[in-house]
Amino acid sequence: MDVVSGKWKSLILWELHHYGVRRFGELRRGLPGVSEKMLIQHLREMEEDGLVHREVYREVPPKVEYSLTEQGVSLNAALSSLGAWGTERMRQIGAEKVSVDTTATTTTTARR
Repeated sequence: MDVVSGKWKSLILWELHHYGVRRFGELRRGLPGVSEKMLIQHLREMEEDGLVHREVYREVPPKVEYSLTEQGVSLNAALSSLGAWGTERMRQIGAEKVSVDTTATTTTTARR
């Protein structure tokens, strides 16, 4: 589970899956709130884990692109069902909260 631990790794996977090959600046703009340090750290860890491929072009100025490896693509596929579960759970919790809030409002109104 270390390969997806941290706030940003799953979001990096999602970003690379939906937008394909990305440069560092594009990734950073696609992940509002991530610091440069944290993005670099997560990309390095994901590269070591075989999830992300880093391609360095020897030109001036240097160009570096990131993409998903086959392992990254398969992990993203596995995480999509977890994401669907989370979306459904949020929908249920939201519906339960509305139901509880309505009950509380009705009780409070009846006491007045």
